[in-house]
Parts: sequence; structure tokens; C-alpha cells
Amino acid sequence: MAEAALPIRTVLVFGAGGQVGFELLRAAWAPGLRPVGLTRAAGDVTDPAAVAAALAAHRPALVVNASAYTAVDKAEGEPELAFAVNRHGPANLARGCAAAGVPLIHISTDYVFDGASKATPWREDDPVAPQGVYAASKLAGEEAVRDLLPADHVILRTAWVFGAHGHNFVKTMLRLARERDELRVVADQRGCPTPAAGIADAIAAIARLRLAPAPSEARRWTPGTFHYAGAPATSWHGFAERIVDRAAERIGRRPPVRAIATADFPTPAKRPANSVLDTALITRTYGIAPADWEAALDRMLDEILDHSQTVRAGA
Repeated sequence: MAEAALPIRTVLVFGAGGQVGFELLRAAWAPGLRPVGLTRAAGDVTDPAAVAAALAAHRPALVVNASAYTAVDKAEGEPELAFAVNRHGPANLARGCAAAGVPLIHISTDYVFDGASKATPWREDDPVAPQGVYAASKLAGEEAVRDLLPADHVILRTAWVFGAHGHNFVKTMLRLARERDELRVVADQRGCPTPAAGIADAIAAIARLRLAPAPSEARRWTPGTFHYAGAPATSWHGFAERIVDRAAERIGRRPPVRAIATADFPTPAKRPANSVLDTALITRTYGIAPADWEAALDRMLDEILDHSQTVRAGA
């Protein structure tokens, strides 16, 4: 006798136009779970009425908030917009999820820490101390989710996100490697490059445990705050060197990457010197290991460089 098909349940993804949102829509979800993506035009998290309408229309089993204001330097000059997206947006989603009885997974950042008061990786229970508008707005978003949906949320802090879709450090280094004879990259800031696809896979794994039909698995859902990032830790300079090395043959250039200090590259917003996240808790709780960012970088370069060469060859 054939097994009955599982009912299709919707995972509603706000911020589907971003790096992680894009990957969430093509991640491997558990049977019976179907991601539905909303861009800002279709689901503006800053608008409570738009959030309520989206929840009513899609009746999701789970909501993922991948929307964010990520222009770290611009945020110093437009704090209202940063807080609208990064604080009020998560609050609107958490409030709507609470009313609908729906769990929420929200993506946050390593910037909630000061990046200077310890040299070891940041744990979830370390004191937070945001150093700029972007960082403060993201911390405020975390607090809103905890306050409004205390028992049915997961906050996933991550860092240094890169992927095939959208703007990121990898694409910037590829562009500069084609244009310049030398790259100058900060070497005294350390962190964990994290593939957007890895974040999507981690979220899909957490969702499976929250929405699993078997009670034994459902009990493994643990609300709270977790760190997920790539390994091993490196500097921006080390990350850039690996990008240029791996891309050199296909772009036909390998400019040297010169190490500079943060002081040599001033920015409006302060960057944390130590952005390394301790991911032991998510591994113990959910069995999710850190992403191998070097292997993910190779896959990303295969996707974007091979595609671009194919397009040029067919032109």
C-alpha cells in the first residue's frame, strides 16, 4: 500500500531578493515543506499591514526573515531606515507570527559584539555591545523577536556572507582583480566567511526539526539564539588571497594582494577586529556543523565564472 503524500506546508521567506533569501528558495527542504519567497515589493517587513496580509494569504507553517538593511557605512547617515528594516521589520514579523501561532527564524549578525573586548570566538552568551548604527539596529531586532515571540523563535547570528547572488566581498574582489594591478586588503580584522547556501541549509535543517511530524523529532526544536558561520577563521586579507588564487586561471590575472591595517582604510562605521563566532552550540543542539567556506567558494566561482564565460562565448 502506497504511503499517503505529505500535505504541503509553506515556509514563507521575507527578503527573498537577498543573498540568503535566494539560496533559501533553492535549498533542499524536507518533504512536505515548500519555500515561498517574498521580495520587499511583495512583503515589506517595515509595513505591519503588508506583513499581516502576507501571513493571511500564505498561512505559513514557518516564517524566515532574511530581509535586512546591510549597508553598514550608509547606516551611519540614515539610522531611521536602518532601524525601520532591522528593528521594526523583525518586530512586525514576530508580532504577526505570535498572533498566527507560527514559528520564526530570524537572521542576525556578528556585529552585535564590540569585536575588541575578547580575542577568542564569540559565544551566544557573551555581552553584546554594538559599535555603530547598523549593529545597534540588528541588536534591536533580536530583542524585539525575543520579547514578542519568546517561545517560538530561532535567531541565527552569522558573518561575512557570500554567495552567487547579490553583492558581496567575493564579487568585489573578482572585479578589482580584473581592474587593478594590486589589491590592498585589511589584514587585522578576523572573521568567518559564511556561504549563503550554508545558512540556507542550516535553516532548512532547523525547520525540519520544528515541523517534523514525528514527536520525537519535534521535541528537538530548541528556541533561542545560535551562531552559524564558516570555518576556518581568517582575515579579510586571507579571504581575498584565496579568492584571487582560485579565480586566477579563469580570469587570466593574479594581482598581488597587499596586507594593510584597518587604520589605512578608514570607514564611516567601525568594523570589529574580532568577528569570529563560536558555533559549538548549534552543533550540540541541532547537529549542524560549520560550513567549509573554502569548498563553498570553489562552488560559487564555478557557478558565476563558468556561467559568465558561457554567456560571453554564446554572445
